[in-house]
Amino acid sequence: DRAAELSRTVRAVAELGIDGAELIVVDNASAEPSRLSGTVGGLRVREIGLPTNIGAAARNAGAREARHDWIVMLDDDSQPLDAGLVNAIADAGPRTGAIAADIVLPDGSREPGGLPEVFVGCGVAIRRELFLALGGYDRSFDYYAEEYDLCARLIASGSRVVLDPRFRVLHRKVSTGRDFGVILQRLVRNNGWVIARHAPAGEVESELGAMLRRYASIAEREGVVEAFARGQAELRGTIDAQPRSPMTDAHWDRFTGLTAARRAVEVGVPESARTAAIVEPGKGESVVRRALVEHGLIIVGDASSADVVAIGTLSPGPMLDAAARFGDDPRLLVPWIVSDAFSPSRAA
Repeated sequence: DRAAELSRTVRAVAELGIDGAELIVVDNASAEPSRLSGTVGGLRVREIGLPTNIGAAARNAGAREARHDWIVMLDDDSQPLDAGLVNAIADAGPRTGAIAADIVLPDGSREPGGLPEVFVGCGVAIRRELFLALGGYDRSFDYYAEEYDLCARLIASGSRVVLDPRFRVLHRKVSTGRDFGVILQRLVRNNGWVIARHAPAGEVESELGAMLRRYASIAEREGVVEAFARGQAELRGTIDAQPRSPMTDAHWDRFTGLTAARRAVEVGVPESARTAAIVEPGKGESVVRRALVEHGLIIVGDASSADVVAIGTLSPGPMLDAAARFGDDPRLLVPWIVSDAFSPSRAA
């Protein structure tokens, strides 16, 4: 039901001029079907019309129809900024199951969400056979946090998710169809499902508590407390029915970003450092804090006197934006390493 945005995206993809590419549009039961099948700017476009709106799981239908080894998934309002994704895919190692894009918003900031090995669904390339073997997106999630469930299964299968800065996506993030109350309600329920399904037994209660505290704080700040309560009630009524597929401790540490944070601390903290301050906290702050404390650092509140200034989020977009702002500080610790070619000065 956002035909203008969809057409804009189709044109943008066609203008990339990627030889041999095809574009599959999955129409999630729009009131007026888009009817885009044919050729747009030399790009072959096929459309799949669904009789009902099944949320993010509609992507599964597109994946089944795709004819190439890799599938690049976009929203109707997200588009690659250039053809750099081709090189990112060509250079992917055999264990790489998915490549997350560096996703930017119209104001120049980056998309929030995700973790070191959890991509954001509006900009990702995935090996088609792996995606289908894992069952694709779980329809019960509808939308929001379905990527987390899929990435948990992907990690458990022995594959990796990597972020490649050469794969750049613009997310126009139009407001049509977005209700933050509905979004937060769904985030509470679906993130709870991910924890109930995949967290090791000893982590479930603490992870659920931390998740609920985080979204309660967001709900109060954004004035959607009732939506949080509805999400919490929905989670309470469905959590026991979630199929358990607990990850190993090692896989869970990768999924939460702890493995990446430990590596960054080990590589980036000088031997002489004794104190650390956390700046610009966000998703994954507790994980960053844990990695610093495990390394023997004392967390202080005054960044001006700390030996290490650590960015307090593991979400790639906010982390890269913060790295650009603090890049001149020699004490800066970026809590995970995007690639060997990444440096804070390149984040701008």
